[in-house]
This record gives sequence, C-alpha cells and structure tokens, in this order.
Amino acid sequence: MVQILKALGLGLSTASILVAAVPMPTAAPDIKNAVALEKRASCTFTDAAAASKSKTSCATIVLDNIAVPSGTTLDLTKLTSGTKVIFEGTTTWGYEEWSGPLFSVSGENIAVSGASGNSLDGNGAKWWDGEGTNGGKTKPKFFYAHSLTGNSTISGLNILNTPVQTFSINSATGLTISDVTIDNSAGDSGELGHNTDAFDVGSSTDVTISGANVKNQDDCLAINSGTGITFTGGTCSGGHGLSIGSVGGRDDNVVSDVTISSSTITDSANGVRIKTVSGATGSVKGVTYKDITLSSISSYGIVIEQDYENGSPTGTPTTGVPITDLTISGVKGTVSSSATNVYILCGSGSCSDWTWENVAVTGGKTSTKCSNLPSGASC
Repeated sequence: MVQILKALGLGLSTASILVAAVPMPTAAPDIKNAVALEKRASCTFTDAAAASKSKTSCATIVLDNIAVPSGTTLDLTKLTSGTKVIFEGTTTWGYEEWSGPLFSVSGENIAVSGASGNSLDGNGAKWWDGEGTNGGKTKPKFFYAHSLTGNSTISGLNILNTPVQTFSINSATGLTISDVTIDNSAGDSGELGHNTDAFDVGSSTDVTISGANVKNQDDCLAINSGTGITFTGGTCSGGHGLSIGSVGGRDDNVVSDVTISSSTITDSANGVRIKTVSGATGSVKGVTYKDITLSSISSYGIVIEQDYENGSPTGTPTTGVPITDLTISGVKGTVSSSATNVYILCGSGSCSDWTWENVAVTGGKTSTKCSNLPSGASC
C-alpha cells in the first residue's frame, strides 16, 4: 500500500495511513434532546383514553371532537410545564351516575383554550332531576381546575349543560380564567337544573376570572376560601348571584383580598351575597364589591348574613367568622316588588370597618329584621 502511494507521489507515512484507515466511532444519540423534541410536538387526539395516556409527550394537545365514554374523566392532570390544551369542535360525555369530574387538568404554566366554534357539552339533561347534589341521581362535577400554578390560563371555552357544578377551582396559584361561557339555561325548564354553580373557589391564591358569561341555577361565583381573588366584567343570570361563602366548617376558612367588579346580575335570586356558617370559625376580610348592576332579582339585592347552617339561614347570627374591611360601592339596580332590597344580619361586634357608598337598590321591600349593622351601612 505504501509502495503504491509512493509511486503515486503522495509521500504519506505509514502512521498517517493507519490512522486514516481506522473508522471513527459514531457519536452516542442525544437522548435528552430527543425527548425534548418529542415533547415539543403538537398532538391531535380524537380519543379520550389516548389523550390521557400520551399527555406528557406533547407540548400542545389538541382535543378534536372527542366523545368521552360514560363514567370516565378526561384526565389531563400532571401535565408537563408549559403544555397547551386546545378544544376543537364538540366534546361530549356519556351518561353514568357517578361523582366525576368529567374533565380534570393540573400542572404549571398550563394554557387551556377553545378554538373558534368549540363546545364542551356535559349532556346535563340526562342527570337533571331538580335535586342537584341534594339527592336523586348521583351527578358528576364538570371541571376540576385543581393545582394549576405558575400563571396558568383557561380561556375561550363554551360550556353547555353541566350536570351540577361547573368549575371547581382548588389549590390554584396565579390562575387566570377569561372569556368563558357557561350556558345551563336548558335546565331552567321545570327547575331541572340545580346546584349548577359556575365558579367555586377554595384554598387558592391570585385567581382572576374575567369576561365570564354565565346562565345557571346556582351561584355565579362562590368563594369559600382563598386570597387575592378577582372577578370582573362578568354577566350572570338565572342563578344565585355573586357570593362569598358559605365560609366556615372547612379545612380552610379564610377569605381575604377579594375584588368583584364591573359585572351585571339579572334574573337571579340574589345580587351581592356574603354568608358565613353558624357556629363556625374563620374570617372574611378585605372584600370589595364595586360597580355591580342588578335587575330582576327575586329574593335579595344585597344579602349579608352570619347564620348559615345546612344550606339555610337560621335567623340567629353567630360571631365566629367576622366580616371586616368590607367595601360595597356602586351597587345599583332593581329587585322585584316581592324581594328585599338589602338584608344584613350580623352578630354583635362581628361586622366592622365597612365602607358603604353609592348603593342604590330599589323596587323591593325594606327589611325590618336587619341586625348589628356597622357604621355607614344601611338596610
């Protein structure tokens, strides 16, 4: 070989020839980058089980016209940080008596959204019997937004016909929900829908709900515990109004730093509502209701009571859950002639430091049963 190369005038050494002849080793595959590439993929699913199984492998999960089998949760919990979930077309759930949830999502910096024309239909009429969670058929809750952290978002969903409560928001931090429509108005006929709360918030911090459009048969908003909660730009009809509570009797019984603003409540039992549990302990502080417009309210325009027990008022307030640093500002509108404009029932000394300004609720009765009103408030 050397002689041939010399004859060709190349003049290479034997050592260099041997080095050149030895093949170089192939580099080991970069497994870490390969996994990262895989997780950056966009995956489209038409099957609920497949979506749940492969959920951690996709940076974007597209749910395309999925029919979720009966008795099954569309499970997107423990997603990889930064995952996007997009609902396309119509998502439906099969009927079975069970407690649910029908959909559950958790993770850090998660973005759940709806494509144009999306619909999440819970087929509530199959469960509705007028009893909600108080009896009758066992009904599944709709959407568990639990343990969503790190600036997660839920936006642009069109939700129909939930069997009972829609959003259960728990252990969330830094969550924003925007431009969500919840339409349970089909449950109005014959009072079939019941306990169809739109947003139930508990043990959460820094949650913002904006631009919600709700038609239901229970609370549009119910904050049972949590701090730094904002609800703004909402439209609520058919239900029980914008509520704090009931507060008390849970593991977490503190509500603080809440702002509910620039919203309308129509064709509902109540407008502004705060209720604390009789005999319980906890606190409600730093709550502001501002610029709320009421119309066609059938029971109470503003109702604040410290006597709630087993789902009903007792008429006897207790002092274990004080309501302090409350602002009611710019709450205006009308109630029906048989309704009460304002009703406040506080225990002795357990409601204090209230700001009450530009309140004009008219059309109904003036309560003669208000008790222990803080300075400035009026019935």
